[in-house]
Amino acid sequence: MNAPANLEQARFKMIEQQIRPWNVLDLSILDLLSAVRREDFAPLAQKALAFVDMKIPLLAPAEDALQHGYCMLEPKVEARMLQDLHVRPQDKVLEIGAGSGYMAALLGHRAQRVITMEIKPQLARMARENLQRAGMSNVEVREADGAKGLPSEAPFDVIVLSGSVAEVPDTLLQQLKIGGRLGAIVGFEPVMRATFITRTGDASFTTDKPWDTVAPRLANFPEPSRFHF
Repeated sequence: MNAPANLEQARFKMIEQQIRPWNVLDLSILDLLSAVRREDFAPLAQKALAFVDMKIPLLAPAEDALQHGYCMLEPKVEARMLQDLHVRPQDKVLEIGAGSGYMAALLGHRAQRVITMEIKPQLARMARENLQRAGMSNVEVREADGAKGLPSEAPFDVIVLSGSVAEVPDTLLQQLKIGGRLGAIVGFEPVMRATFITRTGDASFTTDKPWDTVAPRLANFPEPSRFHF
């Protein structure tokens, strides 16, 4: 069933007015954002917000959901993260923080296999149902704490953290293949940096921090003190 014209117009505006200006210029990514229906991954009560430049709460109460990261990130943040990870058709991907499954669906269209981890049972169910409806047979939802990654399935070509952390744990970096990339939002409010770490050897990594944003914390990651005496 085709989406109504007003939904397609809203999707077009999201891409042209929010996502392109955020330096998301890869045409294959923009085409994917047109094809994967973001509104199908938003809760019924929030569908009208699917294309708005804001975080969408996935559980009630909304304020609590936003505070604890039970939300969809802004479309431009998801799109830029996807572009900057350079996911390839042969890649095996681990996502930490499935939310409603939208980012996992985008990753699933780019990669060979995606495992997405979600600690909140209601969200794991939501993501699984949304992904099944979207026909994503190469994406698996694991209801589990993703803070230590998934050593039993490592190594991965790509690891993406769909939320923020104070720092990237070494345990996750060790689950990357050589040549693998990890993407995360790192730091403290009011300014966090999108951080991309590439494993270049057994014990060598390169780091790039190309843009700023803010995202809610992922659960159970270490929270070191900001103050050093």
